[in-house]
This record gives sequence, structure tokens and C-alpha cells, in this order.
Amino acid sequence: MAMIHILVTGSSRGIGAAIADALSLPDIAVIGHGTASGIAADFTDPTAPAKLWAAALEQSGGGIDVLINNAGIFEANPIDRDPDDWADGWTRTMQVNLGASAALCRLAVLHWRANGRAGRIVNIASRAAYRGDSPDHWHYAASKAGMVAMTKTIARGYARDGILAFAICPGFTMTGMADDYLASRGGDKLLADIPLGRVADPAEVAAAARFCALEAPPSMTGAVLDVNGASYVR
Repeated sequence: MAMIHILVTGSSRGIGAAIADALSLPDIAVIGHGTASGIAADFTDPTAPAKLWAAALEQSGGGIDVLINNAGIFEANPIDRDPDDWADGWTRTMQVNLGASAALCRLAVLHWRANGRAGRIVNIASRAAYRGDSPDHWHYAASKAGMVAMTKTIARGYARDGILAFAICPGFTMTGMADDYLASRGGDKLLADIPLGRVADPAEVAAAARFCALEAPPSMTGAVLDVNGASYVR
């Protein structure tokens, strides 16, 4: 069986690290992105995605089969900040969460079409794409909604080429970012809003990502999978 090469962004910790671990399988080569886990790339720099893609292609020997866009930031941006600072918060979050993912999706689609090969994209979005988020996180919710819309557009546009796209929308997940947010917002109150009674474990999100990357049938392309303990159902 040919080796499957998978690029996972943001694989140093949290959900990304769990995804990389879940993909530690025979015949799978995971190419990580992050200062602690693989190829370094600062996604606040618009040129970084192309550099990461080129380095990943070189590391893989010329072919990436699956792209998993997981890297993202979750930073408060209150509306009463200085207007320029508030605008900068939007620019930073949209660039890291959506712009970098879009650039990598573009490069992946171009790569697969140019080489006449199939490929898969798995975008890690958020429950916030549908439910919204706190008053300090308009920009985060908007970036994740954009990621979902982008995923659906790719699925519709390139299915005939064998290029499949999926999105996963976690709710609160026990990562460093979620820990800080739970603490700042009163953990018990937030947990009461989750019928399952707990936040998701990164391994649960990773299981969904692995399924989309390797096993989901082609007819599922365009699907959005929720992993939120029924805190938001569509």
C-alpha cells in the first residue's frame, strides 16, 4: 500500500496534537506544523502558508494526500477597545484562522488537479460558526463561519476531480484555549449548557478528523460534523 502523506497544521498541542497522534498508523506519514511538532510557520504572515506547503511537499517527496487545517487563535477583542486595536484584532484572527487555511486549501486543490490525483481537506472550524460566540469574540465566530462556507464551496466545486472536503465543528474542547475561557466565564454555568455534561476531549475531535481524512465515503463530501455534546444541534 502506498504511503499516505497528511499535512496537519497547528499540531504542537491540543486538537492538532491529538489528530497527529490519531493518525500515527502504518502507511500514514504525518507532516506537522508548529514550533514543537514540525515545520514552523507564523500564519500572521500572509506568505507563510505557501512556504509551509512547499516545505511539506519537499518532506513528503512531492505529494500531499490530505490537508487538515487545524491551526487557529482565540483571542478576546472587546468592542470598547481602541478602534485601531479592534480592527487589528479582526485582521489578525481572520488571517490566521481563515486566510491561512484558504491559502493552503488553494495550494492543495491546485496540486491535486495539476497531478490528476484525488485529495481530501478537513477543516477544523467551531460550533461558533453556527451558534456565534461571546461579545468579545465576533471575529472568531466570523472566521469559523467563513471556514465552513469555504469547505462547502470546495466540496461543490471539485468533487468531480476526486477532491473531497469536510468540516468539523467542535464545541468546547479541553485544550489550553478552552481551559482559559471556561475559567473566565464560570465553568459550571457553561457546563450546564452542554447536555452531555462535559466538554469534549481532543481525542474525540481527532477521531472525527481521522474518519474524514481516511474513511468517510465520497458522497459525504461537504459534510459538517458537530462534536459539541449536543450544546448546539442543527
